[in-house]
Amino acid sequence: MPRRTDPETVIRSQVVLEEHDVSLDGRFAVVVRRFVHGDRYRSHLWLVPLAGSGKPVPLTSGPVRDSWPRISPDGSAVAFRRSLAASHLHDTRAKSSAPDDDAARLRVLPLGADGRLGPAWAIRTPRDRSVGEIAWSPDGRRLAFTLDSGPQRFIVGPEPTAGEEPLARRIARIDWRWDEVGHLDHWQHLHVAEARRGAAVRQVTTGDWGVSDIAWAPGGRSIAFVSDPRPTADVAPRTSIWAVDVDDSGAALRPREVLALGSAMASPAWSPDGRWLAAIGWVAADALDDTSPELVVGPADGSGPAWPIAPRLDRPVGVWIDTDLHGWTASSRTTPCWLDDRTLVAIVSDRGRAMPYRFEVDTAQRTPARTPEPLMTGDVAARSLAVAGPGAPPNARVTLLACMGARPLELLTVPLGDTAPARVRTRLGGRWTNGLDWPQMDVVEVPGPGGRIETWVAAPAGARRSPAAPLPTVIDFHGGPLGAWAPAPSLEVALMCARGYRVLLPNIRGGATYGRDWIRPQLGDWGGVDATDVHAVLDHAITAGLTDPERVGLLGLSYGGFLVNWLVATSDRFKAGVSEAGVANQVSAWAGSDSGVEFNRMALLGTPLDPDGVAKLWRQSPLAHVADLRTPLLLLQGEADHRCPPSDAEQLFVALRVLGRTVEYVLYPEEGHVYQAAGRPDRRIDRMTRVLDWFDRFLGA
Repeated sequence: MPRRTDPETVIRSQVVLEEHDVSLDGRFAVVVRRFVHGDRYRSHLWLVPLAGSGKPVPLTSGPVRDSWPRISPDGSAVAFRRSLAASHLHDTRAKSSAPDDDAARLRVLPLGADGRLGPAWAIRTPRDRSVGEIAWSPDGRRLAFTLDSGPQRFIVGPEPTAGEEPLARRIARIDWRWDEVGHLDHWQHLHVAEARRGAAVRQVTTGDWGVSDIAWAPGGRSIAFVSDPRPTADVAPRTSIWAVDVDDSGAALRPREVLALGSAMASPAWSPDGRWLAAIGWVAADALDDTSPELVVGPADGSGPAWPIAPRLDRPVGVWIDTDLHGWTASSRTTPCWLDDRTLVAIVSDRGRAMPYRFEVDTAQRTPARTPEPLMTGDVAARSLAVAGPGAPPNARVTLLACMGARPLELLTVPLGDTAPARVRTRLGGRWTNGLDWPQMDVVEVPGPGGRIETWVAAPAGARRSPAAPLPTVIDFHGGPLGAWAPAPSLEVALMCARGYRVLLPNIRGGATYGRDWIRPQLGDWGGVDATDVHAVLDHAITAGLTDPERVGLLGLSYGGFLVNWLVATSDRFKAGVSEAGVANQVSAWAGSDSGVEFNRMALLGTPLDPDGVAKLWRQSPLAHVADLRTPLLLLQGEADHRCPPSDAEQLFVALRVLGRTVEYVLYPEEGHVYQAAGRPDRRIDRMTRVLDWFDRFLGA
């Protein structure tokens, strides 16, 4: 039955399978299913049988946000985070001013062997402190988790009560804020508790530094985590892998650094024998944006260095692709998983796709044992990876949440050691698209001055791709610039196609997943080769008869917003632009962004600490060309965005208003950097309606 494909219908209908885990024996998985209810978000846990013919069943319900499921080693329970249903998807994360009931609590749900559920119970944590990550000990007797912990970092005076702000904040470091979280008044630290009702919670780590990516050692005596406790971590961050020993009484020894590289590391994973740790990190010292994060292995006791097990891969390990069908609310689960003591599985992003690869390592020689190989082929956009134990059936060991082609996320199992295709195990994630005008997605390789530019062409379902059928066209830019468009479209693409637009999604130079040589020319030259590639893509679309040259618009978020600002200020080819959280003034953005200092270093953008640096930043600033900007421009901005703060959009808006140009500025209260996918539903609907109306006004689809 056909349905209206408009912002109200699509955004309120969207369902996302955000996260998942799989039992060690491979019998079942637990997925998080997120949906919109009114103007609030809810997410519930579902159990998905992987053996037999059983159907998925809901485990939780109600006006709650359940997330981060972790199944106990024996499969008898699932631990998860719970908070009240939120109007913002990121309200489940730590905020110093969050009401008590908004804090994420740790709950455990028993799973009876007969299929009956026992009553859920909670680990007792302070009501105003949010739980972050969760991990079971190998014997299932204890739970490790991260929790907002004292002391107060910056607050002056007594700690504020729920909903209030402190007297003041005394800032002595530049890491006092983070987008989608707000003020980092407390770090998250490691805690341990017995997995039983009424158990005491013991804090394991403390200090002016945070803990993430926790992982138990196979013997249950040590916990690995990611941190950077150096006093200069705020100015020159370089996370590494640490471990702490925890005995049965909960007493902990001093944490010790066990793996470090030249730059940041994340996602530690213990080998089954406990001798080795795998992780994802940048091997080169002071790595730049043209280096990819690699899969590395090192001795778990810290007795030697880590080494890359696929040094020639030249593709990022992890999810480095853009589609809001992923939800953009939960961190992708891309920690490498050991299949045995020499074989690992990890997600690799390659040419706009993301899929599991198999890696083999010779730990005796400390070298790769063979070239990594993908476990799948085709247009896959994976988001979450979990692996069952060695006793599980080979066809159920590797599990994924992934988009296949243009469809939303579903749970998949990927066979090992044969040529059978991946098996889709759910229909929970994509059923909501039935009856909608879903876009037709094609990929073309456009000749460009630096090589072929892989470009996704999205069109209204059934639209002809012939010279006789040029359409008004919007060129949509990914963020980053290290992002990459995937085969799965974003909601904005589906909505623009349903309105009659063709959408071009080019993976231009500067984006990741195409190798170092594709990124390097754009370093320190924003608005250079990237803009050249955009013009090449547009020229191709016009020549191929896909695009009406008199009706071309631009849309982009973050770096994509920068590129919109740059192109409309340096060219008269475009009839309308929509810039969302886009950088306009690189000089002020260096300090205005929550991560500007390190971001600029890795991107070689420059610093404003000397005249030459100011000149370099200004040369890459759209504001420098504002007098030439005559294209109608709609500026969209989250008021609480710390990544690309409102000051940039406001500088551009004020200048254009003084010049008498056609410009509008829409500011969404409380919203962060990715509110287009994670903001309050009614604001997301308003935002997308304005985008469509702006293009209709100037392009006339």
